[in-house]
Amino acid sequence: MTTHLEAIDLLIEARWIAAVDPDIVHKNHAVAVHHGRIVAILPASEARSRFKATEYVSLDEHILIPGLINLHTHAAMSLMRGIADDLPLMTWLQDHIWPAEAAHVSAQFVYDGTRLACAEMLKGGITCFNDMYFFPDAAAAAASEFGMRAVLGITAIEFPTTYASDADDYINKGLAVREKRLDHPLIHFCLAPHAPYTVTDKTFERIATLSSQLNLPVHCHIHETQHEISESLAQHQLTPVQRLHELSLLGPGFIGVHAVHLNDEDLQLLASTGSNIAHCPSSNLKLASGFAPVARMLQLGINVGLGTDGAASNNRLDLFSEMRLASLLAKGLSGDASALPAHQALRMATLNGAVALGLGDETGSISVGKSADLCAVSLADLNCRPCYDPVSHLVNVAGRESVTHVWIAGKCCVDHKRLTGNDQNDLEAAIALWQNALEFRR
Repeated sequence: MTTHLEAIDLLIEARWIAAVDPDIVHKNHAVAVHHGRIVAILPASEARSRFKATEYVSLDEHILIPGLINLHTHAAMSLMRGIADDLPLMTWLQDHIWPAEAAHVSAQFVYDGTRLACAEMLKGGITCFNDMYFFPDAAAAAASEFGMRAVLGITAIEFPTTYASDADDYINKGLAVREKRLDHPLIHFCLAPHAPYTVTDKTFERIATLSSQLNLPVHCHIHETQHEISESLAQHQLTPVQRLHELSLLGPGFIGVHAVHLNDEDLQLLASTGSNIAHCPSSNLKLASGFAPVARMLQLGINVGLGTDGAASNNRLDLFSEMRLASLLAKGLSGDASALPAHQALRMATLNGAVALGLGDETGSISVGKSADLCAVSLADLNCRPCYDPVSHLVNVAGRESVTHVWIAGKCCVDHKRLTGNDQNDLEAAIALWQNALEFRR
């Protein structure tokens, strides 16, 4: 009697599979993928007797993890990587970044800069990014070209740029792009007021209304510096978090970025409203903004994901670095060596980010029914031997250079460390042109 095998598109066998939800590691298992979705997770010994796959991938010395989710970045700013290092936040912004943007930012700048960011993120295992920048249609085109999942910000700021004249103009243009891209399976949108110090109450009120009407997350920098909080207290008699709460912005759809300087009342507000935090440890340190109280946030049950911020203030879009640094900082600051263990750091870089973006049912874990957004990390090198806990090695030993394969919705985007289907020479030429232009005007 002939056994009928179930036809699928892809079968990935791996030495270890970190499901994330539930928090277990399967050993010598396989993930079956069909039409871009995970249809089964089962022992590798059973997989080939059940499935007939169009493509088989064997990862004998790898850990397979969910694709990493960059919860906060400014992707196009990759073209300004290293342009103004070793400066405090407001000096960096006002004297260097904002003037450079005024001189150079255009749809072409955003397209090329986002392409550069996508290439870097994909090779580092990032399958989804939450962006805050101008010309979102150009960013959407770049992300689509690379097959990346992206959540693009409908940015709002009160002062004019080359993109828009005022807050309403930013929002209206962003909403038009959202309408244009509404049916794209990998492109999503959020409302992205820049920060409480650059956005008025009137604009925040419009954003709160739109968020409720359109079911869109709100993505906003908060409590990045002590100066920001002092100015808010002087102007509004409220901390930025308290002000946003009074304006009905906090809640499960709110993503506060940085959240470095928080008093207990602020933390309790974030926890009680179910708000989310995008923790960007490298950027916080590089700009000397301070140390976010992440261990305390986690104790209070606040959902915390990880972001890189832009390459202009990091200077890399590397979630492996962020996982390790977040874990080490939480331990050092809390005085508790058990704070933020490796499994929790991985969850922050995957499922927590997906939940914050409203994509928790779609991505963020290796679960049956979810999109096959996957990342394979080799632990074969001598520096990864011996291996007693592959998730510990993932966070504390391996780096983005260990990523060998990446799939998004079942499509292979990185194969044996090489990007698939993209003209790298064309991208390198575009970057060289922008470097010449920015250097000329510095």
